[in-house]
Amino acid sequence: MKTMIIKNKMVTATFLAVGFAIALAAVTPKTRLARADVNPKVIEITAKKFEFTPNEITLKKGEPVILRLTSTDRVHGFMSKPLKVDTDIAAGKTTDVVVRPDTAGDFTVICDHYCGIGHGNMKMKVTVVE
Repeated sequence: MKTMIIKNKMVTATFLAVGFAIALAAVTPKTRLARADVNPKVIEITAKKFEFTPNEITLKKGEPVILRLTSTDRVHGFMSKPLKVDTDIAAGKTTDVVVRPDTAGDFTVICDHYCGIGHGNMKMKVTVVE
């Protein structure tokens, strides 16, 4: 009986140690994140027929940012292959997209949902700096 109690305590202690190690491994990387990763900057962008407002933004290479997208009139697209962004912006709803640019340069975001005769000019410029 005494041997069984000792074995049960050892099993319990082992499970606790393994659980603690897993929890520590899950928490440890978060403590190493940069401040920008924990609390990324939010940039609000509004889409309406034929324009994004603002139509130019500047981001820092490697720094995550949340693009908070809204549409005032209809569904618009928000797409840039180099920035790895391709989403829809539904009218009256907010769509958050996290972007972490990995290359410096100038990039174009387009609306990829036809919205009328001026659709081809619905673009915005994203400049990524070092």
